[in-house]
Amino acid sequence: MQKFADEALIEVSSGSGGNGCVAFYREKYVPRGGPSGGDGGRGGDAIFTIRRNLRTLSHLRYKQNYKAENGLDGSGRNRHGRNGEDVLIPLPPGSVIKDAETGELIRDFGKDEKDFVFLKGGNGGWGNVHFKSSVNQAPRKALPGKPGEKRRVQVELQMLADVGLVGFPNAGKSSLLDKFTNARPRIAPYPFTTKIPNLGVLTLGAGGKAGLSEDSARDIIIADIPGLIEGASEGLGLGIRFLKHISRTAGLAFLIDLGEDNYLEAFDTLYKELDAFSEELTLKRRVIVGTKLDLENAESRLEELKKKYPREKVLGISVFSGLGLQDLASLLSSMVEEEEPA
Repeated sequence: MQKFADEALIEVSSGSGGNGCVAFYREKYVPRGGPSGGDGGRGGDAIFTIRRNLRTLSHLRYKQNYKAENGLDGSGRNRHGRNGEDVLIPLPPGSVIKDAETGELIRDFGKDEKDFVFLKGGNGGWGNVHFKSSVNQAPRKALPGKPGEKRRVQVELQMLADVGLVGFPNAGKSSLLDKFTNARPRIAPYPFTTKIPNLGVLTLGAGGKAGLSEDSARDIIIADIPGLIEGASEGLGLGIRFLKHISRTAGLAFLIDLGEDNYLEAFDTLYKELDAFSEELTLKRRVIVGTKLDLENAESRLEELKKKYPREKVLGISVFSGLGLQDLASLLSSMVEEEEPA
């Protein structure tokens, strides 16, 4: 089983062009034929391509050098050298390519998933047939092929999701993802069960888990990242490393465990850690979700939460009983629709 990887440093090279050939046409009755040196073949391109079956950059950790094939040299009888094969570098959707030295953004595959020709192969050199003239009937000149290019790039993965789940460890994010979607995250009653980001598809409409009407049918991709802890922005815990995976989302759901004593301070702490990582995350549409509503005193705690944040959207759910799940699904759907262009 491949380990999850969301960063990789690789070296990419395009192929060099083949050399042109110096040759002359010779046959039994044509002892002094003209120049017949063929051109060299073109070097292969280095191309990044999106593969929707990939979910991690692990394959780039095992193979860190990608080189296209060189073009072959030209030969006599005007034979053109074979062009070099391209090298295809597969990436998962949402990948970002940056220059390894400067950090300059080269390509963001969250906006465009078309194949990207990153480095073009070198052109093949001309054979001596190109240099024949009225004053030089037997040129002995040919051109070498152009060299290929080589660059080191940093590849980062930023998952493509509509809604991100944010919360402390054991707040119920993985349980909600399991209940809502087709994902099967690891679930256990202790902190840091989730070690890597998980994606799931919430189907809204007839037959979907949310059970909404056929007219409102659609799919929403939900991302569950490892839980945050206080001080995450200073390097503590696991979650801060994965916050980039919710940077593209239309909105965030802050999950607050109503069974924990810190339920009234939890949102402020989470908000602070997100703000320290990126102010853009705090500007996204959001909803505060009180989880484990089936516990004793949870309903009264939910009311206290609503009173503390009168300007926020606050609702309660119970994954165990299903209470509030349809309301949450409808709210997430409207959150995503507001973000989409008309």
